[in-house]
Amino acid sequence: MYKEIQAIHIENKPQGAILRVLVPSGIDDIDLDRFAADGIIKGGMRIDDGRSISSEQRRKAYAIIRDMSDWNGDLPEYLKEDMKYLYIEKTGSDYFSLSNCDMTTARLFINHLIDFAFEWNIPMRDTVINRTDDINAAIYSSLKHKRCIVCGNDGEIHHVDAIGAGRDRTKVDDRYMRKLCLCRVHHSEAHQIGMAAFEELHHVYGIIFNE
Repeated sequence: MYKEIQAIHIENKPQGAILRVLVPSGIDDIDLDRFAADGIIKGGMRIDDGRSISSEQRRKAYAIIRDMSDWNGDLPEYLKEDMKYLYIEKTGSDYFSLSNCDMTTARLFINHLIDFAFEWNIPMRDTVINRTDDINAAIYSSLKHKRCIVCGNDGEIHHVDAIGAGRDRTKVDDRYMRKLCLCRVHHSEAHQIGMAAFEELHHVYGIIFNE
């Protein structure tokens, strides 16, 4: 169920923001009396970004779609609609257009495209970093699908927080250690030039990721 509501007060707190909202009267399928009587306090909210998709976001989305077209031979326009409907099914989003959607929708859709490309091992003509609009989401997706964050090839876990020489890697609790997923080539490069130089060169960083 999606209904329009209006935020009438926003108060910033250290732990987040408190929003007071106005639910318009006359909405038959929302029983406000039951909400009050039963003490219902949990629900979902989608906040419209208010900013239109940027030309850079549009370029990135279409570039990934062209990569997909090169991979399976389908026309880009067909793939664009197919991927949009997959995104809508996955997230519950309303239908949107890449010509005028908001920036948040564009960012989340690009995340969806990259995650799909990682899952199906779809090669990209450019680096993942140049394709993404959300580097943290791309790093997470690369770890989830075991794809190199730099080139998108098959990857392996690289511990940014070193486990240490002589320790049994099968017995080390690495749940709170920062990680990247890198292919053999880029894994070797990270060890050769050092992690600080590697992060600066490729604009990536390790994150905590628990399988």
